Amino acid sequence: MSLLEAVGWIGSAVLVISLLQTRVMRFRVLNLASCVVLIGYNAAIEVWPMAAMNVVLVGINIWAISRLLRERHDSRAYDAVPIGTDEPFLRNLLARHATDIAAFNPDLPADVVAIADHAFLVSTGDQVVGVVLTRDGVEEAEQLVVLDYVLPAFRDFTPGEFVFRAEGPFAALGTRRVVASPGMMASERYLRAIGFTEQDGRRVLDLSSRSAAS
Repeated sequence: MSLLEAVGWIGSAVLVISLLQTRVMRFRVLNLASCVVLIGYNAAIEVWPMAAMNVVLVGINIWAISRLLRERHDSRAYDAVPIGTDEPFLRNLLARHATDIAAFNPDLPADVVAIADHAFLVSTGDQVVGVVLTRDGVEEAEQLVVLDYVLPAFRDFTPGEFVFRAEGPFAALGTRRVVASPGMMASERYLRAIGFTEQDGRRVLDLSSRSAAS
């Protein structure tokens, strides 16, 4: 096998792998890489229609990646809204992803909604991308996070952050402090990015100070 032929096979393999991805960002990055390789291969063997098609796909992927990066922290692109814990839609969503949720939160009961007082859905456009469940804390105006779950397609992003913003849905509850769940503790970078700090062995988000700062 010649080097040129190997390049063609590699480009095709990366293209196939990209189509198997469930994560939006990972799909776009791998698809972009495969298109770049295939542009070189098709140009080398002078198959110009295929080379031109991959040039167009490169442009589409670059545009899509730039949009995803630009909107990942944009409150205009994401909505965080309360939903009743007894709503069939919420229960069906959690049931469909029960195995995945249990993999990241093995200590939670199967009926996780039963230990939650509040639920929030995060969506972009018409697509649900995450769900946050909380329960009332012992202290006044405190919420304890029960579950912070992101659907697999958007796991390269942090949509839960829109729930934890000072102007987010916690404001309507009068919440001043949010305590991270054990499942969230595994991602120190995520907690720091949202604004959680360590207080008495717990990771706590002080919404009152964030409101004052804003």
